[in-house]
Amino acid sequence: MTVGVCGVALAAALTAPAQAQGPDHGPDHGKSPHWELKDSGTDVRFRGLSAVSRNTAWLAGSKGTVLRTSDGGASWRNVSPPGTAELEFRDIEAFDSRRAVVLAIGEGEASRVFRTEDGGATWTESFRNTDAKAFYDCLTFFDRRHGLAMSDPVDGKFRILSTSDGGRSWKVLPSDGMPAAQEGEAGFAASGQCLVSSGPRDVWLATGGAARARVLHSSDRGLTWTATDTPIPAGDPARGVFALAFRDRTHGIAVGGDYRADQASPRAAAVSGDGGRTWTTAATLPPAYRSGVTWLPHSRSAALAVGPTGTDLTTDGGRTWRGLDTGSYDTVDCTPDLGCWASGEKGRVARLER
Repeated sequence: MTVGVCGVALAAALTAPAQAQGPDHGPDHGKSPHWELKDSGTDVRFRGLSAVSRNTAWLAGSKGTVLRTSDGGASWRNVSPPGTAELEFRDIEAFDSRRAVVLAIGEGEASRVFRTEDGGATWTESFRNTDAKAFYDCLTFFDRRHGLAMSDPVDGKFRILSTSDGGRSWKVLPSDGMPAAQEGEAGFAASGQCLVSSGPRDVWLATGGAARARVLHSSDRGLTWTATDTPIPAGDPARGVFALAFRDRTHGIAVGGDYRADQASPRAAAVSGDGGRTWTTAATLPPAYRSGVTWLPHSRSAALAVGPTGTDLTTDGGRTWRGLDTGSYDTVDCTPDLGCWASGEKGRVARLER
């Protein structure tokens, strides 16, 4: 009950007028919720983030880097799998402070999955892609046992990988229930949020790069899918839906745009109230491309979206957005005990303080 009340209080504090909120710090930051940078001790880009609590979080990034903190970001332990310096980790899903699954992206054998059960002291490679046509982008877990990973289309359809033992083993699911992909359609391995789940069976997949940016939904853990167009612009390999967040099986937010810094990103956010069957453009939009999004804990209406040019807040379920911070982040994640974390380029990682 106390955590729930605090969650409402946090959402309420975020709705208050901004007080000289700078990129990362400033004299007024103690008066309202703000991102507080934590020293990761490295300059790699962390597009993979899994928040366990206010104290514990995992980061996954370039050069095969995995970091873990258990003291709220005061210190970070390098727990990278050995021999992976050439790999690009883009997604990580942690169950607690000891167990995590991390995804490396890329063509052919560059796409791999590793699992640890001892806080990163040792890792086991549980999947290595051997299909030259596959390129895995994101993974998600329904619970501690059941999870999925997705690849860009192979032979005209997105490919889904499934585990039922916590990531120890994986199998490719049949493609019979997957709709045909559009020409040039793919997922974006930008924030680990192009494949997300809510509840025991529902999962959503975000796409771009084709004529239309779509969201695909499955209610049976990836066996059958339906596809829905979104109003987020596509029509170019750099445009589409980059991240999704569902607070339950009905209410979802999609963010994206054009990741090129010199290109505008109109209609970069959309909202769904029917499980992704339909999407509506936000009435007041983020000012630029956004690559990550998450719901605030214990709130039915507040969420954060992040990107290279800043963080935006919605307090009405994604219909309107306002700027909260101008620091660069690629992904964001929150936990039930009010632990909200963000990470991105040049080793940047921060926790939301209030």
